[in-house]
Amino acid sequence: MALGNQQASHDVTLMDLVFVGFNRRVVALHRDNGALIWDWKSPAGSGFPAVLLDGDRLIVSIQGYTYCLDPVTGEQIWQNPLKGMGVGVPTLASIYGNTGATAAAAIIAQQQASTGAAAAQTH
Repeated sequence: MALGNQQASHDVTLMDLVFVGFNRRVVALHRDNGALIWDWKSPAGSGFPAVLLDGDRLIVSIQGYTYCLDPVTGEQIWQNPLKGMGVGVPTLASIYGNTGATAAAAIIAQQQASTGAAAAQTH
């Protein structure tokens, strides 16, 4: 299992990241300063990776191979070679996977609720 190479991910949250996919690779950059947080290279397939932020998972598909990454760490969670499906440029979709403002607001609310719940437990 290929793991993301972490560079400087301390105190980084999902809201701090921008994802870029190219040449079998996906990288996470800090959205405020462009610093490389992690990079991941597909163990199979070649070419352009389709990337979908699906709530708390980053789905990556490359020429018939599909992977799930932790978007904060770049760690590969699972893979599915989708045997017998063929190859080509994939399309990804999910209930969480869109780039609209509503989806971003839902993710922010979810993170704030988690942070609030964690803070309440420490007091």
